[in-house]
Amino acid sequence: MRRLILLLLLLSAAGCTTPPDAEESDDTLNLAEAMGGDTLGYARAVGPQPFDFPTDFGAHPTFKTEWWYFTGNLWSGDKRRFGYEFTVFRSALRPPDSLARHSEWSTNQLYMGHFSLADPETGTFHAHERFSRGAAGLAGAASPPFRVWLEDWSMETVAADPSSLFPLQLQVEADGVGIDLMLDATNPIVLQGERGWDPKGDGNGNASYYFSFTRIETKGTITLPSGRFNVEGSSWKDHEWSTSALGKDEVGWDWFALQLDDGREIMFYQLRREDGSQSPFTGGTLVEADGSYRHITRNEVKLQVDGTWESPVSGAIYPSGWTLSLPGEDLELHVTPVMQNQELNVSVRYFEGAVDIEGTSNGQPIAGVGYVELTGYDGSTL
Repeated sequence: MRRLILLLLLLSAAGCTTPPDAEESDDTLNLAEAMGGDTLGYARAVGPQPFDFPTDFGAHPTFKTEWWYFTGNLWSGDKRRFGYEFTVFRSALRPPDSLARHSEWSTNQLYMGHFSLADPETGTFHAHERFSRGAAGLAGAASPPFRVWLEDWSMETVAADPSSLFPLQLQVEADGVGIDLMLDATNPIVLQGERGWDPKGDGNGNASYYFSFTRIETKGTITLPSGRFNVEGSSWKDHEWSTSALGKDEVGWDWFALQLDDGREIMFYQLRREDGSQSPFTGGTLVEADGSYRHITRNEVKLQVDGTWESPVSGAIYPSGWTLSLPGEDLELHVTPVMQNQELNVSVRYFEGAVDIEGTSNGQPIAGVGYVELTGYDGSTL
């Protein structure tokens, strides 16, 4: 959901001219196409449907947009902290039944990648963006075996059984900054929303198919210009596909992926309207330590902003620190970014940052880590 509009905005920026790494062609996306709500000819998420794994780990090209998303909090042996994001987006440039040219370079799919790395010890935030067409082997997504790649950026299974997703490897490098990580899930899959169907607004099909792995053991290396670090910690994986858009009065979202030290996880997103109120489609999921989970409504969650941070680049004023409470669970969490500047200055600016968690559960201390995404704070409207 949250990445759908981000993806459309980013691809519209790319589509106003020739996308990077692409020859000049009609395989572009202009602003009207991106934001005009054109859904004719595309598949729609009209209700719950059975998932087919491992096939559904791969691409769904009849839908307009899709993304494979990883974030994680990692530590080196000397307890140096890092946070990372690696996301690959796919966008269909034409409906699947439209006429297509036949050549090695002809494609109906455009791929975009984001990679960021937070280094709180030095206060440095690295962010990179990449585009490529889904043709001639430059970019693509498939399963089984699971593999998503954008040139030499990749996420793919290394399991002996090709039907397995885990363990999988993430490999990214850009300008001397990179990750090479091995991930192995410790929690079962979480189907978000109603059995994996997650409504985002009024209207038939204004929804996504969405599942997550909310706690993934992670080990590997981080490379910086200053050296290489052996790291370990935990990651989070989202996979979502859709043909839809946010409502016309919604301007952005605040999204939380929280891993608590008692084994629970929380996914919660707040859709914001122009007047500052919450959309009724705000909600999330509470995952228990045993892997069971349930949907949580916006009425079950209290979200208070505790501070702000102004970007010296964009001038955007972001919330920076929150109290997130679930009174029915006797749970109160204080969520704090590990460093304030985790703004990605890419085609569209947004905040994607590692956070620490402290609070109480049933009156007892609790802690954790997570990631927060914030959009729509740079003065633009969606």
